Amino acid sequence: MTGSRSRLTKRVKERHREGVSRPEYSGSPGALMVMFSHVHISSLLGTLGSPAQDLRKTVTTLARLVHCFHGRRRYGQYTMNQESSTKVKERLPFDRSGSQDSLDEVLSMEDYWTELENIKKSHENRQQGQEAVVVKEPDEGELEEEWLKEAGLSNLFGESADDPQDSIAFLSTLTRTQAAAVQKRVETVSQTLRKKNKQHHIPDVRDIFAQQREALEKSPDGSESQSIGTNENKSQGKEDQTSSGAVENKELTPRVPEDAPASETDINLEVSFAEQAVNQKELSKEKMPKIRGNDASLPSFRLPKDKTGTTKIGDLAPQDMKKVCHLALIELTALYDVLGVELKQQKAVKIKTKDSGLFGVPLTMLLEQDQRKVPGTRIPLIFQNLISRIEEGGLETEGLLRIPGAAMRIKNLCQELETKFYEGTFNWESVKQHDAASLLKLFLRELPQPLLSVEYLKAFQAVQNLPTKKEQLQALNLLVILLPDANRDTLKALLEFLQRIIDNKEKNKMTVVNVAMVMAPNLFMCHTLGLKSSEQREFEMAAGTANVMHLLIKYQKLLWTIPKFIVNQVRKQNTENQKKERRAMKKLLKKMAYDREKHEKQEKAANDADVPQGVIRVQAPHLSKVSMAIQLTEELKASDVLARFLSQESGVAQTLKKGEIFLYEIGGNIGERCLDDDTYMKDLYQLNPNAEWVIKSKRR
Repeated sequence: MTGSRSRLTKRVKERHREGVSRPEYSGSPGALMVMFSHVHISSLLGTLGSPAQDLRKTVTTLARLVHCFHGRRRYGQYTMNQESSTKVKERLPFDRSGSQDSLDEVLSMEDYWTELENIKKSHENRQQGQEAVVVKEPDEGELEEEWLKEAGLSNLFGESADDPQDSIAFLSTLTRTQAAAVQKRVETVSQTLRKKNKQHHIPDVRDIFAQQREALEKSPDGSESQSIGTNENKSQGKEDQTSSGAVENKELTPRVPEDAPASETDINLEVSFAEQAVNQKELSKEKMPKIRGNDASLPSFRLPKDKTGTTKIGDLAPQDMKKVCHLALIELTALYDVLGVELKQQKAVKIKTKDSGLFGVPLTMLLEQDQRKVPGTRIPLIFQNLISRIEEGGLETEGLLRIPGAAMRIKNLCQELETKFYEGTFNWESVKQHDAASLLKLFLRELPQPLLSVEYLKAFQAVQNLPTKKEQLQALNLLVILLPDANRDTLKALLEFLQRIIDNKEKNKMTVVNVAMVMAPNLFMCHTLGLKSSEQREFEMAAGTANVMHLLIKYQKLLWTIPKFIVNQVRKQNTENQKKERRAMKKLLKKMAYDREKHEKQEKAANDADVPQGVIRVQAPHLSKVSMAIQLTEELKASDVLARFLSQESGVAQTLKKGEIFLYEIGGNIGERCLDDDTYMKDLYQLNPNAEWVIKSKRR
């Protein structure tokens, strides 16, 4: 290949001496490719032994030559011979008006290809007996059937389809775009089941949604903003109050304001992302320019402050988090549908994997091993140790993550770790920093199922096809929510570590672009899936997956937030379920000839006892002051409530620090929710007046 590159360089110089016309280069990737075409890539490829095989190396070489014309290199990239650079620079005084960052991103692709070559060499040196995960090609309708199960809507078909009432409350909370996504999948499954002549009842999708509409019309608690079958304008005329525990729908699902669009840097978490996309498409037709997803520069997105508090992953009770995941899948599908991007889930067939060890062990199994050693650990111990070893060597080391360790040393270290790690006899001092980085990447690659999960790996890859950066970020937010707990926690630890490396870019020469290029193939090209990529496919995937990796790193602080509109949908589901339970209880009491009126009076008295209007009672069972009445004011925050309790502590309890205990909202229209410090208590009380307020430590 060295000879080929020499011939290629010689041919470029000859073409230049021949006076081949060339366009002015402005620094953008598009202009770069135009210039390549004027150098006659086809004739250059003719100098190589196998054009298809060496295509990416050829383009990398051309990128280097262009950079010689363009001047000195920047962070984390290689340099050409200075004498050649000077000569070319004198002959080709290109316009420097374009973006240097765009050129650097093109040139940084060499880091991607170098990493890919290192991965292939490493794989050759590893065990050949590792079994690949077989990705099953779904039958017609099977994908949609699986989707409905994952979305918590399996009772819309199959044996339980005779009584879809359980789903009506759920469907009533959906936005128009979410309901359309569900309806589309139900129709496909229904058609498939009819073709297969299934014996059980197959409901017509129109009947299901008709029942939902009928139930809503009979419902005494008013409008249903943004839900299927409801005219938008109707909700403005319905001001009926909800029953005790219900929340007004106009609060739960506010619409996108048409006359005052949000700042480009704001991420609106109060309105469905898919609904925003519909609204944006309409506006973009008239006046708003579309920002393409492949723009080199990334905006600084932020989350506007929410007076009822920001909800992070881990703040909700498991039963509510399950509902969040159902809604996140429906919302993600609706968003992809609106934007015309295909969302295909994959399903891995279960195979025999290692049930012990470190490398090539499923994450859940690895954590079970680790929790026997360190109870409560949520991130694999080997992963934590490798990060610690890298950091001990200093994050200022040039080329960190990019420079590979010695292949034979890595192989030997793997074997030694497998036998000595859990015994506690492994000598970490013997591990060089670049070897530890290579082991970390190897650990990620050898997971039997990828860190981004088999089910959603393609969905992560498809993020690059969404039109704008904001929509890409919204999709990633939903995908992170959908990841299994073990995968999500490990991904979070990885992204935080990568950010610490990037924070030292001035010395280690690893910018976010370089780190994304190096890490993308380790997360997206999982060899255990048995996916053999062609050169062309690798080209297509390279820039896209590196872009997604870039987004994951840059916006990681935003991605672990649960959108408010989803939390509000969970609140509404809980309210509907409570109504259903109360109706069932009334029927039961009537059958038992129980004095219902007396029961209701006692219940009301118990709720109202000892708590005047505008006051909440906060419980703190683990503190010396176990209960306190707190007067609600406009400015009272959750942090103020905690401060009042902690100020009265003494002795051992006085050592409790902020961040060790939290104020929780429990009951009413939510199972349990940990409040952030900036939650305004009066606003939250109005949203959930039947909640209890408890101070306790956070679940781990």
